[in-house]
Amino acid sequence: MESRGDVFLNGALREVTSESVELLCFRAMKDLVWYLLAAAGEIGGCFSFWAWQRMQKSPLWTIPGVGALILFALALTRIDTSHAGRAFAAYGGIYILASLLWLWGVENTRPDHWDMLGAGVCLTGAGIILFGPRHG
Repeated sequence: MESRGDVFLNGALREVTSESVELLCFRAMKDLVWYLLAAAGEIGGCFSFWAWQRMQKSPLWTIPGVGALILFALALTRIDTSHAGRAFAAYGGIYILASLLWLWGVENTRPDHWDMLGAGVCLTGAGIILFGPRHG
């Protein structure tokens, strides 16, 4: 980035304006909503199979689970990036955080400081992957 106040936005170097900052914030919030929806779908869908196989619940639990997994896959296609692998890699950090929230909220097990430190590292990496400047 150049010192005169430029930023990479949508793959190109652009001058920082209030509009570009608003666009970047809107993109980040929109992506966050899609990532959270994907995480809810993946965790809920996988948990339905966990409940069937590990908690002796009815196999019927997997029916809404499959629907949740479809929602997960569709939500990831809505991420504002041109490469699937980048969207999937950045999602990893969100998935880890959402899994720890599931651990705490659903399984009543509070994440420890190592869980939180690991989630912080992963979220930092996800942000770098998703919002880092791209050349070409």
